[in-house]
Amino acid sequence: MAPGGLRWGSFIFSWVVAAGPLRLHLHRSWQCQGRHGLPSSTAAEFDRAGPTQSASRGEVEILDAKTREKLCFLDKVEPQATIAEIKNLFTKTHPQWYPARQSLRLDPKGKSLKDEDVLQKLPVGTTATLYFRDLGAQISWVTVFLTEYAGPLFIYLLFYFRVPFIYGHKYDFTSSRHTVVHLACICHSFHYIKRLLETLFVHRFSHGTMPLRNIFKNCTYYWGFAAWMAYYINHPLYTPPTYGAQQVKLALAIFVICQLGNFSIHMALRDLRPAGSKTRKIPYPTKNPFTWLFLLVSCPNYTYEVGSWIGFAIMTQCLPVALFSLVGFTQMTIWAKGKHRSYLKEFRDYPPLRMPIIPFLL
Repeated sequence: MAPGGLRWGSFIFSWVVAAGPLRLHLHRSWQCQGRHGLPSSTAAEFDRAGPTQSASRGEVEILDAKTREKLCFLDKVEPQATIAEIKNLFTKTHPQWYPARQSLRLDPKGKSLKDEDVLQKLPVGTTATLYFRDLGAQISWVTVFLTEYAGPLFIYLLFYFRVPFIYGHKYDFTSSRHTVVHLACICHSFHYIKRLLETLFVHRFSHGTMPLRNIFKNCTYYWGFAAWMAYYINHPLYTPPTYGAQQVKLALAIFVICQLGNFSIHMALRDLRPAGSKTRKIPYPTKNPFTWLFLLVSCPNYTYEVGSWIGFAIMTQCLPVALFSLVGFTQMTIWAKGKHRSYLKEFRDYPPLRMPIIPFLL
């Protein structure tokens, strides 16, 4: 062999011998890589750390509660996502159903989930199935209350000032000679002005909206009764109460006390819930004596409200006012019983002596 060929053979032999350990090291290193494509030590640390954030994300499918049709499929949803956040995601694909219109539930016929409910705390699997119901067009509670209460105030004054086409041209813009008629107008106006101001500055609503159709029902009730009672109280042929000034004074005292009590309860309930919070607590009496009724009933604001209208009915001795008081009492009793049941269900230490609306009876 030529000297040059010998030198090249010797070089190749030396390189093969030297590269052997390197190839062996690379082969062993490759075998030691974990299932994540990482060295074993790194893979072990990965396993101890748990799945990545993206792997822990879930999926949410939203079906129509009536037809079971799939409306939306959301992937990579954070487990800490709230129902409110899911509603916002759903709105992006279905803009016609803004969050306030949506009712999401775990069962087609079940209760609506609360906006603050967290996905990972619900009894669902990796893929959560939620059922959607359209609540219809919504309107804010503030708008509803302002409309409900402004109507009776305005309508009553139309009858009080006897605008034309109500009692005939003979009585247009005339004034009643009975003091109780003017006093009744003051009380009625005060009541609804108070309600309007409380709506704007006192009440804190746990739910921002209500179905738009409800405003027509509520306005029919408030506006209709306001017109009915105002027509008779301000009628030119209206007769004062049977027992005269004594009956009026007693009724006025009842009305004023109950109005003060109602306002005091509303303030106590307002202070019970911080602004922007949906926290529920057991209401207890404060230093204000009007709140001591909390010792006996769960909803003293309704108790005082009914008392106000009873006082107004005694003052005016008017049948429409008495009927309005009866209907209002019936409705407020239903609301009070519902709130009372909620208190008993939510708070184990709820005072056992309390009744929904009337002490010791109801």
